[in-house]
Amino acid sequence: MSLRLSDLSACFEGVIPSIIATASADGMPNISYLSHVVRIDEEHVALSNQFFAKTAANVRANPKVTLILVDGFTGDQFLLDIGFMRSVDAGPLFDRIALQLKASSAQVGMSEVMRLRSADVFRVHGIEKVPSPVETAPGVVGRDSVSLPALSDAIKALERQADADEIIDSLLGGVQRVLGYDNALVLIHDSHRGSLVTTGSIGYERSGLGSEIASSEGLIGSAATNGQTIKVNDMSRVRRLGEAISLEAEASENATRVVTFPQLPRVVSQIAVPMVARNTLIGVLFIESTQRLAFREEDEAALEILAGQAAGALRASEREAAAAQPTQVPPPPRLASGGGEIRVVHHRVDDSVFVDGTYIVKGIAGALLRLMLEWHLKDGSEVFTNREMRLALGGRMPEIKDNLETRLLLLRRRLEEKQAPIQIVRVGRGRIRLEATGPLLLDAARE
Repeated sequence: MSLRLSDLSACFEGVIPSIIATASADGMPNISYLSHVVRIDEEHVALSNQFFAKTAANVRANPKVTLILVDGFTGDQFLLDIGFMRSVDAGPLFDRIALQLKASSAQVGMSEVMRLRSADVFRVHGIEKVPSPVETAPGVVGRDSVSLPALSDAIKALERQADADEIIDSLLGGVQRVLGYDNALVLIHDSHRGSLVTTGSIGYERSGLGSEIASSEGLIGSAATNGQTIKVNDMSRVRRLGEAISLEAEASENATRVVTFPQLPRVVSQIAVPMVARNTLIGVLFIESTQRLAFREEDEAALEILAGQAAGALRASEREAAAAQPTQVPPPPRLASGGGEIRVVHHRVDDSVFVDGTYIVKGIAGALLRLMLEWHLKDGSEVFTNREMRLALGGRMPEIKDNLETRLLLLRRRLEEKQAPIQIVRVGRGRIRLEATGPLLLDAARE
């Protein structure tokens, strides 16, 4: 049975370097290692061109090339007879390879060295499996193909959700049920701060809710900036994103106003999938695994489908909440007056808020809590609508119109996680209630 490029998917993960053999016009051979080989379709591959002038010169002089690919799972080797067609230094293919190269090389501190010069496109004329003198490893055990019925059910579940918290939880649940990944985050784009903020989390000892990644940092930032899925399938020899962050950082949240980004010990594979709706970045779905070569092509495709569906649902939820008309709700319980006084400090410099000395959140989520407290202290209000909060903060923070719902969700979840004496409760579409165990005092810090 003849081999196809799609049969060699594990060879294109970059775990084991590929080998390229070329010859000059006068027949002098040259052999080099390649960091990236990309399957374009069943007849074409693209090779990264970074370092080797001799290889590039040979290819131009003699387009007949031999390529050896190695299966990262089994160790099987495949000999490809390929012929040079063209070189590209711009466009989607070049950008795709350059982005993957940058992401993987950044893990070893070489992102400024390993820059892609061009992507060389070759036609594949033949594929041959290389006989091995020793028995190769068995294929992947226990990894079933992605179930289309399960994926369909996950999409339908997402479609049924109307609120941001339900959508994010449904997305993370779908990742677990359909693909079996237990460590995942949803980070929402915050254009006001130029970052991505962890708003949903499963599988970590510390949830990391409220932790931030700069929009230009690592796999997550690159996926967000470029709108493309990025994965690294073997990090066994590289430095993990965030490894330098102290594990004690969470204990110093009150001093630093920084939440520790969640860490999975002994992580080997990572994938960051942008969540985009109508060309608008909503956030990033980030997944980790302790398994080598955890993310296959079909896994990547399924995650992109789920992430896109969730992005569209979050965008629709935001619009529906903004347009929701005020409705009658049951009379709210009056804020408790028997408990001790609750002191809330707001720092306008970054809109961070502390409740009784405990750091809660910053950014627009912090500004929203301050706004609700100001209104309550002014006239006793306890129920607030998304619409009035948008109008009140829109002048100072225009970006609030994009994802107010997810900011309120982050605020609510951080208050719950910290078991704060202040909580916010959803009482209807686009409406929330402020609840507290005692009288409130709001201080505005000068810095």
